[in-house]
Amino acid sequence: MDGRAVSDSLLSEVKNRVSEMKTRGILPKLTVVLVGEDPASQVYVRMKENACKKTGVLSERISLPAETTQEELLKKVEELNCDASVNGFIVQVPLPAHIDTPKIMKAINPYKDVDGFTAYNVGKMVISKEFEDLAPCTPLGIIKILEFYGYDVVGKDVCVIGRSDIVGKPVANMLINRDATVTICHSRTKNLLKYSAEADLIIIAIGKPKFLKADMVKEGAVIVDVGINRTTDGSLVGDADYDELLGKVAMITPVPGGVGPMTVACLLLNTARAAEAQSQKKLNS
Repeated sequence: MDGRAVSDSLLSEVKNRVSEMKTRGILPKLTVVLVGEDPASQVYVRMKENACKKTGVLSERISLPAETTQEELLKKVEELNCDASVNGFIVQVPLPAHIDTPKIMKAINPYKDVDGFTAYNVGKMVISKEFEDLAPCTPLGIIKILEFYGYDVVGKDVCVIGRSDIVGKPVANMLINRDATVTICHSRTKNLLKYSAEADLIIIAIGKPKFLKADMVKEGAVIVDVGINRTTDGSLVGDADYDELLGKVAMITPVPGGVGPMTVACLLLNTARAAEAQSQKKLNS
């Protein structure tokens, strides 16, 4: 399952959506707040800026020094909350150790929370599919990949390996919303093989290189690999052993080029959704 192909298709949809909005005087804008000089974060931010160029979304980067205090960052968040020209913004993580990340995330206006991390947006997503207005980007990207390749999750046995707030928990809820039967496994699961070997679909996000092996899955299973791990030789691999699984499974996402591009594309989709919702709110006010 080629995430780059799905991402290109989704970005094309977003571009058309943005073009239509511009005819109505709506100029969607995404702001990224970057604190410090984390190399990986620099790469991610550039990817987001490139995606903005492809879709016509206005892009702004606010770079703050690593020594920025929590109070200063909270003040910047509040400024963006009140800035009518900004439809969506994210505070790039990881943040410096002296900053309380959950407190920063809690301060973000949920209507501009295009990462989908606030309790408001997560809570809505749990209710039903119809309330997934600003869903977390990586889980949303997983759903979009499965839809693109015509994989119907209704009634399927799904094993989600990893229970993070960013991937595991939200994607499990989104799959339940679509009538899948979901089991979440994690570091305390007593017998992972019991669940993985029976699953029709496995989604793994644990940060352990090539953890999922062929003897852990059944013939014809579908694997979505969210992991990105750098090996000693500098190459990138996923949490699943791609080469070993390739001949046994029906479909699998590669690393790189699988879920990663979808996370960025879904951030732009959420920005477009946020811009439309805010415009509608103004019309109704």
